[in-house]
Amino acid sequence: MTTYEVNGQAEEISATRQRSFPADFLWGSSTAAFQIEGATTEDGRTDSIWDTFSRTPGRVLNGDTGDPAVDHYHRMPQDVALMRDLGFKAYRFSVAWPRVRPDGGAVNEAGLDFYRRLVDELLANDITPWLTLYHWDLPQTLEDRGGWAERSTAYRFAEFADTVHAALGDRVEHWTTLNEPYCTSLLGYSAGVHAPGRQEPSAAVAAVHHLLLGHGLAVSAIRARDPKAQLGITLNLYPVDPINPADPADVDAARRVDGLQNRVFLDPLLRGQYPDDVVADLAPFALAERIQDGDMATIAAPLNMFGVNYYTHHLVGADTANAENSAPHTPAGSAWVGAGELRFADAGLPVTDMGWEVIPDGLTRVLRRLHEEYAVSAIYVNENGAACPDVINDAGEIDDQDRIEYLDGHLRAALAAIDAGVDLRGYFCWSLLDNFEWAWGYSKRFGLVHVDYQTQVRTPKNSAKWLSAVMQENAVPAVQATDEQ
Repeated sequence: MTTYEVNGQAEEISATRQRSFPADFLWGSSTAAFQIEGATTEDGRTDSIWDTFSRTPGRVLNGDTGDPAVDHYHRMPQDVALMRDLGFKAYRFSVAWPRVRPDGGAVNEAGLDFYRRLVDELLANDITPWLTLYHWDLPQTLEDRGGWAERSTAYRFAEFADTVHAALGDRVEHWTTLNEPYCTSLLGYSAGVHAPGRQEPSAAVAAVHHLLLGHGLAVSAIRARDPKAQLGITLNLYPVDPINPADPADVDAARRVDGLQNRVFLDPLLRGQYPDDVVADLAPFALAERIQDGDMATIAAPLNMFGVNYYTHHLVGADTANAENSAPHTPAGSAWVGAGELRFADAGLPVTDMGWEVIPDGLTRVLRRLHEEYAVSAIYVNENGAACPDVINDAGEIDDQDRIEYLDGHLRAALAAIDAGVDLRGYFCWSLLDNFEWAWGYSKRFGLVHVDYQTQVRTPKNSAKWLSAVMQENAVPAVQATDEQ
């Protein structure tokens, strides 16, 4: 038996009411460097594309920037102690490229020292470091040279990966190359809603290929140093369904969106080629012309693990009323390059504070797809969580029942995938701390731990206490915690 808090009341989880995870299931939390570190000009760090983007008027809500974020750069030992006290056994963090190789150039030992201290602190507290090399903070100087639309950036990324491994490879076993290349390429270079804020569909398609090439080159560089390193990548994968399954136009719209959200990344990594239909869709944007001899073999290098970030789904159809002609094109500001005019619909489900529909069984579908269509093993959910309108009550608590229900549902969905034969080995909750939520600034809170942005005081929410108990028991209650008060 163990206890957790709900509405300030101590509740018990009985062993007779539990659904257990595998005995060696790994529990962790996730963050990203730019969202939490702050200290954007200290110890030799130079600007990333997100520094530039956030300082550009109108790009980020309320003009928020990544400094001071939640000051993790100075409060790191306190944050590691929080993880230890909550019972996390792994911590997925990212390394800031402009801190380690400022401007994409020479190695900055002062920047590396922060990550040396972080890794040492984690190991001292029996927490496994789970390192992500790229979580969107490209050095601005490299963007000035063309960014991910330029092939040379893939090689600069491999150099960065080699530098980080040389410094930390003796203590870090698990390495993720890229986080969500969909966001970097299609949101950053076509939609323009993420850094660098460009609306150039051809550049976005080039970025897709160069990000994947950079991944493969980084895998090769690290494997050359350490054949035993555990290497992977993290994709944000969502189910995509047509609004009207009986309408061929809607079915084709869903195919195109699925191609850009999921398959344009999955197929090169796991099958060594881009999907034929996606190559055809992107013919006007020269995807095929970007591929050089040896690229696909580099991209498809075998991986030891595969990361999934999951938040919601897409319900999509063709917007024939607004279509300019029968040939698919890309409206200005759209992430869906070559997919034509689209309309997205809601399924009438509850939504998070981001407006994203809550659909836990979509996680089961995504995980089963990896298992059944791509034969992927050693899968980890590297991000899953909810932004909620958290309020501190009179007792000084954040009683975030909505987040508890979200986590409860998605953990059950993970168990359903395991029951279906998926080799799911761990779950990392997004996020440990409230933080800078990209274009939303500090207006959206995903954290298990509340952060007062004025004082930087950390307060674990009731969801943190609930998840702590779940992790301790390695099981979720058979009946949702909110059902018995």
